[in-house]
Amino acid sequence: MTAESPFSKHFSNPAIAVERAVSELRYGRPVLFSDDHRKLAVLALDAASPAVYDQFAATVHNAHDLLLTRERARRLGLKTNHDVAVPLAGLNFEQASRLSYALDAEVPRTCRPADALLSQSAELASVALLLPAMICADVTGLEDRFDGCCGLHASELSHLRPARETFQKVARTRVPLKDFGDADFVVFRGGVAQKDQVAIVVGKPDVSKPVPIRIHSSCITGDLCGSLKCDCGDQLRNGLELLQQAGGGVLVYLDQEGRGTGIGAKMRAYGYQHLGLDTIDADAELGFGQDHRRYEAAVAMLRLLGIGEVVVYTNNPTKIAALQAGGITVHARTPVLGRVTVENQNYLRTKTLRAGHMLDLETLVAAE
Repeated sequence: MTAESPFSKHFSNPAIAVERAVSELRYGRPVLFSDDHRKLAVLALDAASPAVYDQFAATVHNAHDLLLTRERARRLGLKTNHDVAVPLAGLNFEQASRLSYALDAEVPRTCRPADALLSQSAELASVALLLPAMICADVTGLEDRFDGCCGLHASELSHLRPARETFQKVARTRVPLKDFGDADFVVFRGGVAQKDQVAIVVGKPDVSKPVPIRIHSSCITGDLCGSLKCDCGDQLRNGLELLQQAGGGVLVYLDQEGRGTGIGAKMRAYGYQHLGLDTIDADAELGFGQDHRRYEAAVAMLRLLGIGEVVVYTNNPTKIAALQAGGITVHARTPVLGRVTVENQNYLRTKTLRAGHMLDLETLVAAE
């Protein structure tokens, strides 16, 4: 009798299965995605090559569909509250791509509401930081055509949240900062893809009392390069200054560029903003909702720092709600403001009027 490998149980972890499937999609390869009744072959259009697209179509005898999220469907002019499936027979790679994210794409001639399994495939794309345009085909009974592909059961997606909440501290060291003096950078590892996330501890916060904190999502263009299109860089530096003035606090810096869509999607959306769309409509053209960020990692990191009660420096009520949902007591909120410029006025107005951020924009603009 063959002894069971000590690694077999560990490597059958559902969170690992999700990450393997996500990796395959990013490499432009199909994944077998199933529930208890059906098996779909799914391919992320954003990562696939024209050659793989054609090979996929031939393998399923052109019985494949394109999943479009309800946000994208609405931008195309479809009146729907659901994701939709568009038959792809006769459409080549370029035509499918235009239908997925081009501004001037025509309304599809025929489509149907997407079923639950089909819609769930978009969640895989989201985790993979790819556009949620999925090429799908029902291959139930024909799955041997995809024998070499990674498989994933839809139920395994339910393990994503626990995976996001599991972190461990990797390192803590002092870093002298310009204008702010010494700070401790604490690195945590965990969540989906075992990413490294950073908490910046300014001063000497007293964890026996409510600790001043800011949760800041990465913005390469604003934080690193000083982009005038947003106020992120100002909020990062002003947030650190406010924590210092409060006598010490923690800035949790999360790797979730483009409100959780990734740098590739963010740059596509920027291109649409240059043509006159606001940030929410630009993301909708790509199939996204208005905000895909998550904050379980922030909660886990604060817990590992011994922090259970906070004063939050933010303009975003979603962050407050996420902290409270994670069991962190929020005692108060303090706004964090950036400089209002000609380039970012519309962005700030959109955040206020459409995303619910707590900014008195008209006062800020008048002050300029």
